Amino acid sequence: MSLDFTPRPVPAARGRQLRAHAAMEAGLILRNGEQLILALLFPMAVLIGGRYLADRVGLGFQELAPSVFAMVMWSSGLTTLAISTGFERRYNVLERLAATPLGKEGILAGKGLSIALITLGQVVLLAATALLLGWRPVLDPLAGLVALVVAVLAMGAFTGLGLAMAGSLRPETTLALANVAYLAGLPLGVLLPVSALPAWSQLPVSLLPTAALGETFRAASRGDVLLVPILVTAAWCVLAAWLARKVFRWTS
Repeated sequence: MSLDFTPRPVPAARGRQLRAHAAMEAGLILRNGEQLILALLFPMAVLIGGRYLADRVGLGFQELAPSVFAMVMWSSGLTTLAISTGFERRYNVLERLAATPLGKEGILAGKGLSIALITLGQVVLLAATALLLGWRPVLDPLAGLVALVVAVLAMGAFTGLGLAMAGSLRPETTLALANVAYLAGLPLGVLLPVSALPAWSQLPVSLLPTAALGETFRAASRGDVLLVPILVTAAWCVLAAWLARKVFRWTS
């Protein structure tokens, strides 16, 4: 019997490639102390502190809990992705990965999958904590379905904007701009309801993806259905995808 040692350099199946890349991306993000604070510790502090302090600023805990879910989606979809991708681009990591069988499309798909997995874990953990603290959402199937659709579209918009930022700016600029955008988005519908803002600003703010996501989550928590945010987030998703495709560069 003879043994065949002929090399067979065949790439792994596409699904296996994407799973491995997504796991690597998620591991790198979660091992970063600053990202871990932004992803988990800060939202958890807002949730727990809000349980006892939210009423003092006119925001009940039943509204604050879904607002925190929107906050972690905003931070992971935009800030986390933009910062990590920006520095990978600086050090030519993206260029080297693009030369592997994974390819450019695989890199982006893996990044999107890793952000989706991290965000799902964040929401599950925060939802469990919110339930322990007394959050009692009204379970309505249609409201939940609408919230899911808006969440997917909003994450598409956030990741598109994050990639556009990371792929066109210096990483130091991306770092600063992503953090400023994160902080600016919190009062623009993510944590604060649009109705709490001045009357003159409510219409323009309601057209932002941050407000569309936050308002939908708060409405779903009450068992209400909002349809306009679907149109808003869909428009932003298409716009962000077009912008990322237009301006993203693989090398700095």
